Amino acid sequence: MRYVAAYLLATLGGNSSPSAKDLKGILGSVGIEADDERLTKVINELNGKDINEVLNSGLSKLASVPAGGAVAAPAAAAAAAGGAAGAAPAAAEEKKEEKKEESEESDEDMGFGLFD
Repeated sequence: MRYVAAYLLATLGGNSSPSAKDLKGILGSVGIEADDERLTKVINELNGKDINEVLNSGLSKLASVPAGGAVAAPAAAAAAAGGAAGAAPAAAEEKKEEKKEESEESDEDMGFGLFD
């Protein structure tokens, strides 16, 4: 990912086709030693392509990725279909309560609260 980020930084800086030396300079400025094999792979994959088009095609793929509570809904539907409709909500409530207790305990471990 760092190599792609360096490539994007170089193109945003006005270099339409950055070289391995350009990317090594960007990565070296933040203390990252570059791997030549990965650099050439990123350069070969992105060379000659419009970065805006690459980003837009990636955004359309990203829209299909489930996020947040989307995983819990199918699990609850599967539990309801299996005849355990009452057990799934109860289990979800117990997990929520456990998470709240853990966050309170972590404040105590530090010796002070955030707003004390």
